[in-house]
Amino acid sequence: MDIKRVKQILSSSADIKVLYNGSSIWIDELHENEGLVTCHLRGPLEERTQVAVSELVEE
Repeated sequence: MDIKRVKQILSSSADIKVLYNGSSIWIDELHENEGLVTCHLRGPLEERTQVAVSELVEE
């Protein structure tokens, strides 16, 4: 995925499925200068982590 698409997903009201390492995640915040996002797994566990935008896959 690229930064432009992450921006589109964050500004969209649609439920767009994004995967990180095969797991469905929510993108919380984009850190454009570092090429990272803060995200968490969908579901009750809301532990947040930072991952590279390039590691995200839109399903």
